[in-house]
Amino acid sequence: MAEIRFVLNGKEETYTGSLSDRLLDVLRDVYRCTSVKCGCKEGECGACSVLIDGTLYNSCCVAMGAVEGSSIVTMESFRETKRFEALEKAFGELSAVQCGFCIPGMVLAAEALLSKNPHPTEDEIRDGLSGNLCRCTGYNAIVNAVNNAAKEGNGLW
Repeated sequence: MAEIRFVLNGKEETYTGSLSDRLLDVLRDVYRCTSVKCGCKEGECGACSVLIDGTLYNSCCVAMGAVEGSSIVTMESFRETKRFEALEKAFGELSAVQCGFCIPGMVLAAEALLSKNPHPTEDEIRDGLSGNLCRCTGYNAIVNAVNNAAKEGNGLW
């Protein structure tokens, strides 16, 4: 057993458990971050995407030992930001959401992209979202929503 200290959604946390415990499981089971979805458990679908120190990761592939001293953001806190509001508006207006299973990961992937590249091309958006799978809407509406959020975001990124 180890104590792992990190910041989760702006709050300092200490997790006591194995260094090899999977971040996905800890976020869902211990911290009740239900926006982090378990899709494939192999890093292929992006449903479990989180931001660790501002970089997008599939939490199913991250061991708890790797997050010592890190800052982790899930949709539970990101949805309280102005940037989320811009993405939410664009996703809603362009019908980029159907079942919603992939959307937390898609939105965090969009945030990761836009925070590094506030004016991406369509190809850059597609590349930025490429680690996230959607089985409902297809990708055109999602790409258009991210593009719209970037343009309409009034300098948020």
